[in-house]
Amino acid sequence: MEKDYQQIKKRLHQLCEEYLNERIMVTKNAMEAAQKSANEETKSSVGDKYETSRAMMQQEKDRNAKQLHEALKVQQVLYETSAEKVCSKVEQGSLVISSTGKYYFCISAGKLVVNGATYFAISMGSPIGMQLRDLKVGDSTVFRGKRMEVLGVY
Repeated sequence: MEKDYQQIKKRLHQLCEEYLNERIMVTKNAMEAAQKSANEETKSSVGDKYETSRAMMQQEKDRNAKQLHEALKVQQVLYETSAEKVCSKVEQGSLVISSTGKYYFCISAGKLVVNGATYFAISMGSPIGMQLRDLKVGDSTVFRGKRMEVLGVY
């Protein structure tokens, strides 16, 4: 059974990587589109309209650059997280089966489905990650008014 969960963990890690690569690609494409739009903008006879348009495009480029920077920081966390590591407590890289759900503590990638089962890829910095940190099989906690027992850590 543990071997099955190790395979699931590897697949979840791969799905997180695909999610993040898609996010980075979309952000880069948006940055390129904003730059292309700015390059194609010609100065109209109404100077204020031109300057306002350029300022809006610059804000869009800055927003996309910030998103890309954040995505690259998350990518570093992903690369530092090993799907091979066998965990005995809830920590970065652990797959946790609880009485309320199944969680992969890596990056925040949301709901993922593997072999028909739903898992949630979340970061250790999330509220549930901080609540479960360092718990072991058999430990329990209360999260948002609901009792949660750790049934498995892989």
